[in-house]
Amino acid sequence: MSFLFGSRSSKTFKPKKHIPEGTHQYDLMKHAEATLGSGNLRLAVVLPEGEDLNEWVAVNTVDFFNQINMLYGTITEYCTEERCPVMSAGPKYEYHWADGTTIKKPIKCSAPKYIDYLMTWVQDQLDDETLFPSKIGVPFPKNFASIAKTILKRLFRVYAHIYHQHFQEVVQLGEEAHLNTSFKHFVFFVQEFNLIERRELAPLHELIEKLTQRDREKYPEKKR
Repeated sequence: MSFLFGSRSSKTFKPKKHIPEGTHQYDLMKHAEATLGSGNLRLAVVLPEGEDLNEWVAVNTVDFFNQINMLYGTITEYCTEERCPVMSAGPKYEYHWADGTTIKKPIKCSAPKYIDYLMTWVQDQLDDETLFPSKIGVPFPKNFASIAKTILKRLFRVYAHIYHQHFQEVVQLGEEAHLNTSFKHFVFFVQEFNLIERRELAPLHELIEKLTQRDREKYPEKKR
């Protein structure tokens, strides 16, 4: 949620995705913001009682898109074709882009190009009412879980690139706490609902252990 960010990070990479006011999803987003404000991120990701899982995943996916959008927006001047000629998350992990429609065969491209492709692709899906319905009574597609999983798996790659290639710049900008809080929230959410396979999270495995361990010590019981 946007309250995590200071004034400096109001710069976004892509236009922010808004959840329409007056919708049930807007109410869910407000609920999530209020729970996040308590500081217990593990509790904040739990499905609210009586709510639809697809709607909860949809609202949070939009939120993570907006958070990553802001975080990447703060470092775009450092993530250039020259500095980041490949989309990577450290020396062992390189990502090639394909969306299955316009680009069917994965292509090797620079990090800024890859992230531009990725965020545009996510944006198009979030704006598609047949995939992410915002109106009450309009059903989610039967394959919604796999759609959300693919989006979240790819959004993770932007976090991974920022941590591996741009962490020093994030620290210099004073955005380290925002990045860590946003990423921890993301990790708890995908773990809660098994949305990303463990092997996909491997580039940030040590960081995930460190961040979640700290939280387990602070909140030893996972209250429902």
